[in-house]
Amino acid sequence: MLEISHLTKEYPTPQGPLSILSDVSLEFDRGDAVAIMGPSGSGKSTLLYILGGLEPPTSGVVTLEGQNPFDLDEKAIASFRNRRVGFVFQDHCLLPQCTVLENVLIPTLIADSDDYESRARLLLEQVGLSERIGHRPAELSGGEKQRVALARALIMNPVLLLCDEPTGNLDRKSADAAASLLMRLHTEQRTIMIVVTHSLELASRFPARFELIDKQLKNASKLD
Repeated sequence: MLEISHLTKEYPTPQGPLSILSDVSLEFDRGDAVAIMGPSGSGKSTLLYILGGLEPPTSGVVTLEGQNPFDLDEKAIASFRNRRVGFVFQDHCLLPQCTVLENVLIPTLIADSDDYESRARLLLEQVGLSERIGHRPAELSGGEKQRVALARALIMNPVLLLCDEPTGNLDRKSADAAASLLMRLHTEQRTIMIVVTHSLELASRFPARFELIDKQLKNASKLD
């Protein structure tokens, strides 16, 4: 379902190309759950942005359901991201002027159908926020905001769910609750879920774990 083949990423600098990723190759099937760890600046977030079609690789190929998003024009790649990829960021990125329900529905604004409100309400029920749908982000706790962000990431029923430090800004109790919710919804939705994290506790919940070291992914399934 998701194939990464000989992926390389470099950034130009006055001193010459700065290599971030080098010859990364992996395959994931629907239902896979993967944690990626590594030191700050190792390229973990860059890898997520490439997989989600937000940033092109320098070389190599990424395909999701047989489609290389970087073969598409700007409008088509935006549609690809919207329909097939869900993002959860460390900073929830909610719109402060919108209600919880409106924030969850934002990805549907460019969809062909407008029949998403019932799904949004169901997702908010699943994340325990049915009583908060009319509230705005300023009225929510950090854990509640992240739950809204997760519901928003799942509203389009994506094939691929990408999470960048989803518990990084939460206290331990909220982080544990968010991690449990993330794993449960992943199982129910059967996405391919790839999570970047510094948390050994979060990573230990995943059946597949990798560490990004020296620009390459190393199997880290025995890290616990």
